[in-house]
Amino acid sequence: MSIAEVKEIIKKFMAEGEYVGAAPFGSGHINHTFLVNMKREDGSTVDYVLQRINKNVFKSPEKLMENYVAVTRFIREKIEKMGGDPMREVINVIPTVDGGYFAIDSEGEYWRLLVYVTDSLSYDKVERPEQFYESAVAFGNFQYMLRDYPAQTLHETIVNFHNTPDRYRQLMEAVENNAAGRLSEVEAEVEFARARFDFAHTLENAHSEGRLPLRVTHNDTKLNNILFDINTGAPLCVVDLDTIMPGYSVNDFGDSIRFGATTALEDERDLSLVNFDLSLYELYVKGFIEGAKGGLTEGELEMLPIGAIMMTFECGMRFLADYLNGDTYFRVHREGHNLDRARNQFKLVSDMEAHLDEMRAIVKKYS
Repeated sequence: MSIAEVKEIIKKFMAEGEYVGAAPFGSGHINHTFLVNMKREDGSTVDYVLQRINKNVFKSPEKLMENYVAVTRFIREKIEKMGGDPMREVINVIPTVDGGYFAIDSEGEYWRLLVYVTDSLSYDKVERPEQFYESAVAFGNFQYMLRDYPAQTLHETIVNFHNTPDRYRQLMEAVENNAAGRLSEVEAEVEFARARFDFAHTLENAHSEGRLPLRVTHNDTKLNNILFDINTGAPLCVVDLDTIMPGYSVNDFGDSIRFGATTALEDERDLSLVNFDLSLYELYVKGFIEGAKGGLTEGELEMLPIGAIMMTFECGMRFLADYLNGDTYFRVHREGHNLDRARNQFKLVSDMEAHLDEMRAIVKKYS
């Protein structure tokens, strides 16, 4: 997509002013994103974020955008009632000239236009522990804002995305098929997963028993999916809402812990360097519970540590299955990359399991 073609796409939306220019924007790997600058009649400028939705990942862009618009409108109404700034505290979707919320180009690609949040920035990695705490407050508040949204009305943009028993099933299919002929290399890892068959069903069982409610979940709770105020450093809003769908709050919590409360990157090969950081876990627990403002049920609070282990285990199974399948899903940069990732995550699972009592005590401390 050339910059000239971006100019043509913009005409399909109710954007203010005349087109000035555009440039590639952000560090995301899924959607193609541009920052577009427009000039109003009074000479002032306004910026928009133009994104092409990746149809290979999201098979139903129409349903994705239904979720996107419904949830952001819901949050916007709450922010307005609370006297907040709805132009900076939630993503605003610009409608098309025909009243829709996505445009389709001549090649059948889907596009959306969002208001750029002024005076904001995001971070690709934690630069100081306080940022991890602040991200927890932001994602906890995201749960609070959507606590009374009817989650069951949302579409699953990626079916069974965080259904751990189904991820276990996919791993065992990969084991049976052994498509890349690598099974003999990973017998220990496969047995690690097999030993946790019952554990894999813990959250689904809790939901079936009424102890874990269905919520609106983000499903990609990384630090760089939060915008921070460039002046105060405070979190402004949660972004990258493509994976908004029904789920469990403890999965959103757990994915952040998996990603952030560890002493190494997720593809570190030296497993002696891979350890669970209990102090960072405590920071996140404190922030998440504060941000949720009492909106989490007793069952959810009880399951927070399990969510952390579950998301780490699930991710490890996905890496292992992809390795057995021949590295067809996750991008790899070296031989055995997915196996390194799987071993890394399983090491982290073991470390969390050893600290489970302490993890539970920390939750009780801040509940």
